[in-house]
Amino acid sequence: METLFSGIQPSGIPTLGNYIGALKQFSEVQDDYDCYFCIVDQHAITAPQDRVKLREQIRQLAAIYLASGIDPEKSTLFIQSEVPAHVQAGWMLTTISTIGELERMTQFKDKAQKQTEGIPAGLLTYPPLMASDIVLYDTNIVPVGEDQKQHIELTRNLVERFNSRYDDILVKPEIRMPKVGGRVMSLQDPTSKMSKSDNNHKNYISLLEDPAAAAKKIKSAVTDSDGEVKYDVENKPGVSNLLSIYSSLTDESVSDLEAKYKDSNYGEFKNDLAEVVKSFLTDFQERYENYYNSDKLDEILDLGRDKAQQTSEKTLQKMENAMGLGRKRN
Repeated sequence: METLFSGIQPSGIPTLGNYIGALKQFSEVQDDYDCYFCIVDQHAITAPQDRVKLREQIRQLAAIYLASGIDPEKSTLFIQSEVPAHVQAGWMLTTISTIGELERMTQFKDKAQKQTEGIPAGLLTYPPLMASDIVLYDTNIVPVGEDQKQHIELTRNLVERFNSRYDDILVKPEIRMPKVGGRVMSLQDPTSKMSKSDNNHKNYISLLEDPAAAAKKIKSAVTDSDGEVKYDVENKPGVSNLLSIYSSLTDESVSDLEAKYKDSNYGEFKNDLAEVVKSFLTDFQERYENYYNSDKLDEILDLGRDKAQQTSEKTLQKMENAMGLGRKRN
């Protein structure tokens, strides 16, 4: 069975778009891959964090993973900072990285431009740490969006460099989403992706926001003037986005939904979708609360930490032996 690794930063509550585009798919591939889902809190501290809020967001994200359908009997869910091999392997991969290739990372350039009091070194060395997250588990598949593809390409380059200089021990990962999730767009600007960092709260729906408030956002979502419920991304991006959300949450095909609302106006269509979203969030948040407020969450994270440590330590020892670090291991 191939290994899949995915990491999410605890830097805010995921949106409905994150659920449809990633979390829902993760729960559907657990029988097909050996899955490692990591809360990458050490990546989060490349920007200043409030420690109390960060710890709360770590726990929230863990509960969200589980509420989304991640089964700890099938997948490994753990917190990055609780597995020391990540930073150890990250440093080793940093030593074979070049300043030039790290400075060429688009995310580094974008974030560096926003810094007013000096550029944190962590922004520059973020990619080798991300590479270590991946290679420690002999990862075959890394499901990422466009914004992270450049980092995975660097990971592949670092794997080739390490294997060429030392022993051929690291697995070269592939960039692939096993099941392609819908790309959910902004509710008020359907030409842009839905984002939890959007300054306009009407543009996105958080997985933990009030279901009634979310329903209102659906009802006020941008559509167009012709009133036809039809999927046409180029000419009707707003309606197409709402149809994608509706289809993803109900498992009804877009074509069936088009037929269902053939003789309906946008008001009826959006009212029905609003109820679908409200019902989904109500059920989701009930599952979330059951995990967040339970000792079961800590038990799951403890088990995940132990398994991740056991697996990652094997790869780390191979890397250390290959580079000549420490005393010789038997």
